[in-house]
Amino acid sequence: MRTVAQLALTEITKRYDTRVVLDRVSFTVRPGEKIGVIGDNGSGKSTLLRLMAGVERPDNGELTALAPGGIGYLPQSLELPPHATVADAIDLALAELRDLEARMRAAESSLEPAGLDSYARLVAEFETRGGYAADTRVDAALYGLGLPGLDRARPVATLSGGERSRLALAATLAAEPELLLLDEPTNDLDDEAVAWLERHLRDHRGTVVAITHDRVFLERVTSTILEVAEGRVRRYGDGYAGYLVAKAAERAAMARAHEEWKEELARHSGLVSANAARLAAVPRKMVKAGMGTGAWRARSRAHGAAGRVRQSQQRMRRLGEHPAPPPPEPLRFTASIRADVAGGEVAALDGVRVEGRLRLDALTVRAGERLLVAGPNGAGKTTLMRVLAGELRPDHGTVRRAGRIGYLRQDEPAGPPHRTVLRAYAHGRPGTLDEHADALLALGLFRPSELGLRMPELSYGQRRRVELARLVSEPVDLLLLDEPTNHLSPMLVEQVEEALTSYGGALVIVTHDRRLRAAFTGSHLELGVSATE
Repeated sequence: MRTVAQLALTEITKRYDTRVVLDRVSFTVRPGEKIGVIGDNGSGKSTLLRLMAGVERPDNGELTALAPGGIGYLPQSLELPPHATVADAIDLALAELRDLEARMRAAESSLEPAGLDSYARLVAEFETRGGYAADTRVDAALYGLGLPGLDRARPVATLSGGERSRLALAATLAAEPELLLLDEPTNDLDDEAVAWLERHLRDHRGTVVAITHDRVFLERVTSTILEVAEGRVRRYGDGYAGYLVAKAAERAAMARAHEEWKEELARHSGLVSANAARLAAVPRKMVKAGMGTGAWRARSRAHGAAGRVRQSQQRMRRLGEHPAPPPPEPLRFTASIRADVAGGEVAALDGVRVEGRLRLDALTVRAGERLLVAGPNGAGKTTLMRVLAGELRPDHGTVRRAGRIGYLRQDEPAGPPHRTVLRAYAHGRPGTLDEHADALLALGLFRPSELGLRMPELSYGQRRRVELARLVSEPVDLLLLDEPTNHLSPMLVEQVEEALTSYGGALVIVTHDRRLRAAFTGSHLELGVSATE
C-alpha cells in the first residue's frame, strides 16, 4: 500500500528580488519522519521552512501539506507586540487549540438538537488533540527547558533572548501538532535542556522537520537529512551517519571523475603529438613510380593521421569546455613552529583583570598545547580570547606572546563596504588576485560567482568562511578559535574538526559544540561568573 505524503513539494521556486533562493525544489515528507535540514548559513533553510508552514508562498510550483492534527511552526525569533505577556506568547503557539476550544464553548452556549453532531465532532477533535491538558504540557515543557514556574503575567520584553526562545519552543511543543516545523530549536539551550528536547522529539508520534547545526541532535533524533545548497535540496537517508557516508562517496566519485578526465585529456594530447609526428614524416612530394601506388600509400597515411589529429583536437576542446573539477582540498591548519617558540610558551597571562568581564590570576599556553575554555555565558570566555589575541588590553596584569597568532572571532565584522570576498581574503598578502582566487577556490569554501560579492552582502556564515580560509592558508603558532562551529554547515564543521586533529601548534578553543567537546583531548579551563567580578 502506498504511503500518502504528509508534505509534497513539486518544482518549488522562491525568489527575493533577483536572487533565486530555491530553484525547482521537489521532495516529499512521509508521516512520522524525523528530518534534519542542514546547509550553509544563508542557503535558504529558513525560507524552506516558512514555505512548509504556509507563512510564505512560493513564486512557482506546488506545495501540499496534509496535517489534520495541526502544524506547529517555531521561527528563530519570536515576534510579539512590545506589551505582550508570557500568556500571550503561549496563546499564540496554541492558537489552533484555543480557536477549537472557543468554537466548542460557543456551540455549548447555544446547544440545540440540530447542533449536537457538530458539537460532538468539536469535542472529539479537542480531546484527540489533547486540548484539556495543553496548559499542563506547557508547564512540563517549560520545566524541561529550564524555565520552571514562569509567571504568565510577566511581560515578554523582560525576558532575555534565550528565555524568549525557550518559551516559544515550550509552547509550540505543548500544542502537540501532527507536524512540527522547528528552526534551530537547540539555540540557547544548555546540555540538559537539549537532552530533554531530544527525548521529547524522539517520542513525538507525528512528523518533525528541524533546521539545526547540532550534529549530536542530528545523530540522536533524525532519520533523514535534507541538505540545502545552491538553490537545491538533496535528500539523504539513514540519518546523519548515512549522510556522512554518502558525502564521502560523492567526494570519492568526484576524485575518480577528475582522474579519468585528466587521463582522457593526456591520452588525446598524446595522440595529437604522435599523429603530428607521422604527418611530419610523410614527404610532401613523391617521385612517380609504376602506377603511383607509393604516392597513394603516402597520401593515405597522411590523410588518416590528419583525421586522427582532428578527432583528438575536437575531443580535447570538449574536455576543456566541460572539465571534471577535483574535489576541494581538505582544510588544514598548519603550525609555523618557529625556533624561538618550539617547546616554550606561546602566550602567558599574569594577574589579568578586565573590569566587570574577566579576572585570571595566571595562564600559560605552551607550544603544541591544547586548551578548551568553558564556562557559562558572561564568564569572560570571549574576553579571554581577545586578550590572548592582543585585540583587548587588560586593565591590570601582564600578557606575553611569542610567535604568530591566528584568531577566529565569534562574530566577524563585515569590514569595509567596498571590499569583496576575494579582496578580503587577499588583504595584506603578497601575490596577484588571480593567484589568490585560485588558492581560495581550491578550498571549496566559495564558488567563482561569489568571489565578487561585497562583504556587507554576506551572511554571518559566509563571512566566517572568509576568515576560516585565511586561517588555513597561513601557518600560525597559536590558534584561537571562538565558537568556530557557529553559522557553519555540519559538513564544514566535520572538516574543521578533522583539520584540528592534525594541527601541531598550540590551540585555545571556546565551543558549545557537543561533539567537538566530547572528542577534545587536552587541558580544560573552567571560567565561572566570579571570574568577572
